[in-house]
Amino acid sequence: MSTTATVVVIIAAAWVGFSAFSLFTHKAYVVDNLRDYGVPESWWPWLGTAKALGAAGLLVGLAVPAVGVAAAAGLVVYFAGAVITIVRAGTYSHIPFPLLYLAPALAAGVLVGTG
Repeated sequence: MSTTATVVVIIAAAWVGFSAFSLFTHKAYVVDNLRDYGVPESWWPWLGTAKALGAAGLLVGLAVPAVGVAAAAGLVVYFAGAVITIVRAGTYSHIPFPLLYLAPALAAGVLVGTG
């Protein structure tokens, strides 16, 4: 795997990991929006866990590419679901935010899969 691919994977994993941490620690800039979108609080630990596992899977993908591709695919689905949730809530100006996580996860998956 190239150095560029490794750097992209590490940055994507750190970015998604930070998102998981922000949810686990109930940062207002995350949970206030989740409330506005109508996401039940009982889902939050599961959503944070999905992000954390996705971030870990990206890192494992550096050694086992199939795991990295699967983790990236899961994260792409996760953040696509976030876009759908935002659209359903009618807060269209928030659509770019999950895309900022989806794009690096997708790039990491493509680079791991082709590396």
